[in-house]
Amino acid sequence: MSQQRWTFLFIKDEASPVRQFSISARAGHYLTSVFGGGLLILTSLVMIASTDGWSRLDIVRLTGENEALITEITGIQARVRDLEGTLDLISDRDARYRVLAGLVSLDSEVLQVGVGGPGLPTLESGPLWATNPEAGKATFAASYDLLALERRALLLSESLAEATDSLEAHRDVLLATPSILPAAGRLSSNFSKARYHPIHHKELPHEGIDLSAPQGTAILAAANGTVTYSGWRSGYGYTIEIEHGFGYMTRYAHASKILVQKGQSVERGQTIAEVGRTGIATATHVHYEVWVAGQPQNPLNYVISGAIP
Repeated sequence: MSQQRWTFLFIKDEASPVRQFSISARAGHYLTSVFGGGLLILTSLVMIASTDGWSRLDIVRLTGENEALITEITGIQARVRDLEGTLDLISDRDARYRVLAGLVSLDSEVLQVGVGGPGLPTLESGPLWATNPEAGKATFAASYDLLALERRALLLSESLAEATDSLEAHRDVLLATPSILPAAGRLSSNFSKARYHPIHHKELPHEGIDLSAPQGTAILAAANGTVTYSGWRSGYGYTIEIEHGFGYMTRYAHASKILVQKGQSVERGQTIAEVGRTGIATATHVHYEVWVAGQPQNPLNYVISGAIP
């Protein structure tokens, strides 16, 4: 085995001499091992360099993605703050509407509608917390703020609905309240439980007021309602009675002309008749009564600031 040798022939071209080199078999094995080992090392270095390069590219890519994520979250947080400002304005309006509706304003602590308690996610339970605490903290804060705003928006929505319902109910009551005098004229006789009657010459209840006005002056409905009587009534002459709802009824007497019929709907300020002196009357005027829950009331108690059309 030690006598064996490796011979290598090198031929450049046909005209050049042949060069010959011989080495022992042991030297050949040694050179082969050295060459193979070098090739293996070179291949390993190339693979390491390639892997390191890809790792660096991944780091650059992930860093860029994290920065983009933080930027996106920052933008969301800015929008959350804008939304919070809008809800503050809505909250102020809600407070005013509740006052108008006769409701108690929401307590400031209730408006905060804090978020917390068992069963809710925590900062550490977020999927980003383990890999990127900064992004995890930012996303948790944005999620927390959004949840709080959602609950606050729901509370304000319910509060506004309650205020709206109350205002609508108040509106119906206001429309049914006889808040204007039925004619432009001079107050000639007040409401009284015992007034000396100019014709009967004795004290009798005067369950309304008298407004003196020229013949033909418009008589107006004092509130929205439905005509329940339209015609001649003994002592009152041509008379109109209107049911307004919520226990209110008004009566207009001594008219010279009636312009509405029984069952007709009327609105506040609508002309329903004309001033006259029909029935028991000494001069042209409109006798006006207000009844609440079946009891006569002083009409002037319901007139807003002495309103006369």
